[in-house]
Amino acid sequence: MARSLYKGPYVDPKLLKKIDGKKPAEAGVIKTWARDSLISPEMVGFTFGVHNGKDHIEVTPTEEMVGHRLGEFSPTKKFYRHGGKMQKELDQKKKEAEIAAAKAAKASA
Repeated sequence: MARSLYKGPYVDPKLLKKIDGKKPAEAGVIKTWARDSLISPEMVGFTFGVHNGKDHIEVTPTEEMVGHRLGEFSPTKKFYRHGGKMQKELDQKKKEAEIAAAKAAKASA
């Protein structure tokens, strides 16, 4: 556990201030850089723009997300693909299938 039990959960005070007294429908997207903040029950329904280092990714907390951190739902790394010979073969097959589908659509039209 990263935080001591006697300290309690960490929620950024500025974040709580932004949602205090507002309804989820009227708040819009709330931008935040506080990836380390815990999702509390008051945050459910609001839409947060969580910064991932480049841009803000929209996260709408649900009941199941309570207790997790905002940063868990805004990945900082973008997975492109695995490389190698096998991937090239898969890409080639996919491209051939697209060409065949395009030819079939053109022939039927």
